[in-house]
Amino acid sequence: MEKLFNLSANKSSVKNEVIGGVTTFLAMMYIIVVNPAILSETGMSFSAVLTATVLVSAFSSIAMGLYAKSPIAIAPGMGLNAFFTFGVVLGMKVPWQTALGAVFWSGIIFILLSIFNIRTHIVKAIPRQLRFAVAAGIGLFITFIGFVNGGFIVANPATLVSFKGINAVTVTFAIGLFVTSVLVVKRIKGALILGIVFTTLLAIPIGRYYGDASWISPIQSSMLVEYNGFFSAPDFSLLFQLDFMGSLKLAMWPVIFAFLFTDMFDSISTFIGVAEAADLLDEKGEPLHVKECLIVDAASTTISGLFGTSAGTSYIESATGVEEGGRTGMTAVVTGLLFLPFMFLSPLLSVVPGVATATALVLVGVFMMKPVSLINWTKFDDAIPAFIAMILIPLTYSITQGIVWGFLSWTAIKLLTGKREEVSPTLIIIDVLAVMSLVL
Repeated sequence: MEKLFNLSANKSSVKNEVIGGVTTFLAMMYIIVVNPAILSETGMSFSAVLTATVLVSAFSSIAMGLYAKSPIAIAPGMGLNAFFTFGVVLGMKVPWQTALGAVFWSGIIFILLSIFNIRTHIVKAIPRQLRFAVAAGIGLFITFIGFVNGGFIVANPATLVSFKGINAVTVTFAIGLFVTSVLVVKRIKGALILGIVFTTLLAIPIGRYYGDASWISPIQSSMLVEYNGFFSAPDFSLLFQLDFMGSLKLAMWPVIFAFLFTDMFDSISTFIGVAEAADLLDEKGEPLHVKECLIVDAASTTISGLFGTSAGTSYIESATGVEEGGRTGMTAVVTGLLFLPFMFLSPLLSVVPGVATATALVLVGVFMMKPVSLINWTKFDDAIPAFIAMILIPLTYSITQGIVWGFLSWTAIKLLTGKREEVSPTLIIIDVLAVMSLVL
């Protein structure tokens, strides 16, 4: 281990790395349940998505540790799964097979950009203020989905949306949210997954002893599906089910770009954040092994399309493992290995109701709001495009629309106020693609 991960030079030990890996896993293991819960809305099998989620998380994190020598773990990303489900499949009426193809091709492009360092030019072209806004907007979007899945917010013809009112489901959701919030505030390891377990147990009586959940799910009156045991063989039915050629149609190009953009900047921001926290920087203050990390991240997105899930991305929760002493790739390897046993637990995990995972969605949104503080709200030519991008993501129920109108408003405002130097030629090209996405 010493030779493979150079523990001494990184002022670490096997014990520290194992503790770091376990801590990271506990912080992000909620994705094992939450990702299938979201993607199954498209008609994809819950158990098959769970298998794909575990495989992508395990293989990608292990690759990050062995190849990139980084303590950062990878799994299907929050925000990316919401865009896949609600933006592309349900919103644009794209078959999930075609959407998986778009994930695959975005990964291929990401790999090429990473290998040839073209990503550097794209990163520089996207204004930092818009990056912060998009990250926060996705957080708002995920929180909104959480309140909807928890039965707290419902459609209203008079006001578009409104509070459902006090009933068995909303009370269960509220109690689960408050308890989970307390666990997060107290920094309990695995707070989100513990909150999901607590809310699942709290939801058992609904539809059995009191209340009715049919207004959320017409196919069942109980919030908890029938329990069918603990273990089963992994479900590989989504393996290689993507539509390679259908996803290359012109109408899908903006979707591929949106997957690519969101994944790329999510990954870059994670690398920078974790590297700063762990002091994993080179002499120029840049994150170590960033090229290798981005290649692994891109490869994770590619295999996500092949295995049957939304794009894999680096997790900011990796910072929790770093705080516990993880400094090398061994931390990511430990995290990846811990995912594998859950591939056989789909019958047990499938009993988790939407009201339980909804609590985690709301709090993940909270975690993603931090970049709002970095937006320059006193400089209106920055603040207005950033605000438009951030607020349109949840209000249009589309990450793509937020990104598109953020880019276009930034370019228009800067050009019309005589700040041509803040609009690069690359951004103009991105704007053209944005207009194409609106037309198509």
